Amino acid sequence: MATTREEQNVKKFPLSFWELTVLLTVAIGFVVCLIGVYLTLPQSDYTFLKLPKSLEDLQILKDGLEDYTSDYTVQVLVGYCIVYIFMQTFMIPGTVFMSLLAGSLFGVIKGVALVVFNATAGASTCYFLSKVIGRPLVFALWPGKLSLLQNQVARRRDGLLNYMLFLRLTPTLPNTFINFASPIVDVPYHIFLLATVIGIIPAAYVTVKAGIALGELRSVGDLYDFSSIATLFLIGIVSHQINVTSFSGGDALEKPYGLRLLCAEILFAVRGFTEKGEFGYYMLNLFLSV
Repeated sequence: MATTREEQNVKKFPLSFWELTVLLTVAIGFVVCLIGVYLTLPQSDYTFLKLPKSLEDLQILKDGLEDYTSDYTVQVLVGYCIVYIFMQTFMIPGTVFMSLLAGSLFGVIKGVALVVFNATAGASTCYFLSKVIGRPLVFALWPGKLSLLQNQVARRRDGLLNYMLFLRLTPTLPNTFINFASPIVDVPYHIFLLATVIGIIPAAYVTVKAGIALGELRSVGDLYDFSSIATLFLIGIVSHQINVTSFSGGDALEKPYGLRLLCAEILFAVRGFTEKGEFGYYMLNLFLSV
């Protein structure tokens, strides 16, 4: 009966009044900060300032911001960070364009550092926002995935860092789902944070580096060819096979999962990238559940 009531409460979508108030307060905070940055810039034509939805939009945005990057570096950086974190927090598609923009404006080293910082900050904000108001949203949007992820997290409690690193390093699950679902399935924040910081570096490097040659890109799909995806999965496999030391205490985490898992991961590298998320996730659950 308790489960039935919970399901009924979840179906009372959208959010309750206080949950909606929290959500709006956070959103308004981002908007106020962005307006503050805008007011410090000189009067000019800023029609190019919009969230890019294509490489053409991104090129226009990049050309417009280049004129301000040298003279108004702080404003451009702060504005960039606010927008990126806002998009990560509210799961708005398009952060790949923001990562490309970081490479084209700031170069590889600064760009990767900027993307890793913002992606981690945005993921953390999303984590804590979900912890407060996310349960009805997650149950409404991803009930099947949430149940499967919850089972995997519960079974791998002792080796959770390895598992979260694998999810972050590979395209097995969308990062937006990981950010929002992690507090619901009881992933501790310190593990979530460490897996995020380490796990997003390879993909950030690939995207930021591509941003340097932005004019040569024909589509976002050019970023991740077979070799790039296979490399990410290989790094994910390595993260499983190494005994990582616990972030909080020093105890060795779970040992490698064995030949069955390795076969599953190789299968991901060969086929999983073609259907991001669904194929890889359910194959992962199938092989690890035995």
